[in-house]
Amino acid sequence: MAHPYFFGCPQWQHPAWNNLLPPGQSPLERYSKIFNCVEGNTTFYATPSREQCQQWRLQVPDDFRFLLKFPRAITHDRLLSGVDAGMRDFLNVVAPLKDVLGPFLLQLPAAFGPEHLNNLWRFVDALPAPRTCTVEVRNSAFFNKGDAERTLNRGLRERGIARVCLDSRALFAAIPDNEVTIGAQRKKPRVPVHLLPGEAAQVIRYIGHPNLEANREYLTPWVERVGSWIEQGQCPYFFLHMPDIGNALSLTELWTELLSKRVEGIEALRFNEEQPQMGLF
Repeated sequence: MAHPYFFGCPQWQHPAWNNLLPPGQSPLERYSKIFNCVEGNTTFYATPSREQCQQWRLQVPDDFRFLLKFPRAITHDRLLSGVDAGMRDFLNVVAPLKDVLGPFLLQLPAAFGPEHLNNLWRFVDALPAPRTCTVEVRNSAFFNKGDAERTLNRGLRERGIARVCLDSRALFAAIPDNEVTIGAQRKKPRVPVHLLPGEAAQVIRYIGHPNLEANREYLTPWVERVGSWIEQGQCPYFFLHMPDIGNALSLTELWTELLSKRVEGIEALRFNEEQPQMGLF
């Protein structure tokens, strides 16, 4: 399915999606018939083999994009310090995906503060062209509109790098009255929604309310924003999460329903629950 922007989920398979996605030879192939990008969360926890990356490449069309996360050993354990060898090793492993790689996701922990910014600049400046990344920060100093945030934003703009915008407002508006919501609120950061205008394609990560209909209020401003970007010829990345990721496809239906009313030519998704049952592997 063609989209005038990049749109997807934080993963490409879940048991709850098994009867919803079109037929295909693998979960990734089935997913890529509907969505044109995916967050590569798997590479944050474990680096795949080069052979696995070769298989992934064969399962997606040329206009698909992987936004792979750098391993946590690089971003969280070392805070980007002394990681040149680790970066090169990782880039070598994922090289088979080179023509379907979007910007890498450089997700930094709350422990990564203003005092570590030089590590960030050294790291992104060392990325070999044409590879680039998008940066997600979680330290509160980068959200108070002070010197630290201005320094971060200025450095990103100078390098043509996008700042990931994480919108978790809907999630934290939910009453934590079940284990799934409690777990999601514990794991996801509660940070202000800060957008950094610039030339790089915007990357939005939206974390939904467990009550599907409650998301309309929080998605409506994004419909206008993303619609305007599309009309301006920009191609943002928009990822949709849910506390229970099994419900993510329902959220994508709601999102595309709203966006289709704003942008001509966009079709609302409707998943067919009568698709034949298929195994995950």
